[in-house]
Amino acid sequence: MQLRNARILFLALAGCVAPAIAPAQPAGLSLPGRGLAQHPFLYCGEWQGRSLDRQVMYIVRDGRVAWSYMNTRRGELGDCTMLSNGNIVFSRQFGASEITPDKKIVWDYDGPQGAEIHTAYPIGMDKVLIMQNGDPAKLLVIRKATNTVEKEIVLATRDPKSVHGQFRRIRTTAAGTFLVAHMDLGKVVEYSADGKEIWSVPAPSAWAAIRLKNGHTLISGNEQGYVREVNVKGETVWEIDKDDLRGIPLFTVQEVSRLANGNTLINNWSGGLAPELVETGVQVIEVTPEKKVVWALKDWKTLGPASATQLLDEPGVPEKGELQR
Repeated sequence: MQLRNARILFLALAGCVAPAIAPAQPAGLSLPGRGLAQHPFLYCGEWQGRSLDRQVMYIVRDGRVAWSYMNTRRGELGDCTMLSNGNIVFSRQFGASEITPDKKIVWDYDGPQGAEIHTAYPIGMDKVLIMQNGDPAKLLVIRKATNTVEKEIVLATRDPKSVHGQFRRIRTTAAGTFLVAHMDLGKVVEYSADGKEIWSVPAPSAWAAIRLKNGHTLISGNEQGYVREVNVKGETVWEIDKDDLRGIPLFTVQEVSRLANGNTLINNWSGGLAPELVETGVQVIEVTPEKKVVWALKDWKTLGPASATQLLDEPGVPEKGELQR
């Protein structure tokens, strides 16, 4: 009991609270969709194998793993994006990199001692948006060719010394602003290009936030296990709570995406559960606006916990910000 309590305390301090009991999937309930064959996709997830040394990224095509890459440096894989040229930009907790299809690293950025990086998102082919947790925490736009910082915005945190739980996902918007999920402050804030706060909404343990084409903001809740769409007034206009999908409980919701067909893709990370319960979780869920699940991926023989999934059959150029993720 002391060991279990210590583990839950560790997860709470890290920003990932483990539920005491994982609701079981009802016996005989089949999962919708075609498993790994539903979409071609890029997939990465943090804390695979409950270790920082065995972190793997995957590309799945035609129902099987077509490509994989094991991070050779210690750290969680939390953000990954395939560019139009096939290269992949990804975060690795203590830095960020870009890798070619033949697994050659063509760009690297290492954060300073004590910092953590859980956002690495392309801005065109030549720049990367970084969220550098630390004391102080900094939003950075880095030019890859020279590794020079072109923009730096210091962001507020609840505790500058508690680095791991500060931020996970930030994104740019079509208007050139920055949308920031303040996980430790429990809110989502939009900042102007020069770092001024221009909009905010309360969002408990916000892990990710993206600006949708309709002007609304889609938010995921880390410890709370929710997906929420809010309008410009901050009013909730669409929401899925942890127990709304029969037989598919939400645990730690990480990346969320709005697909071109209007469906929502949810990364349902379960790495914070007790070890014997982790693989009870459905990893990726695609749900319609009417909250009907059309794809529920649960394949623990192939993939680990889900942090980020880019569907490769979605229209749009990733580095131009045309994907709603």
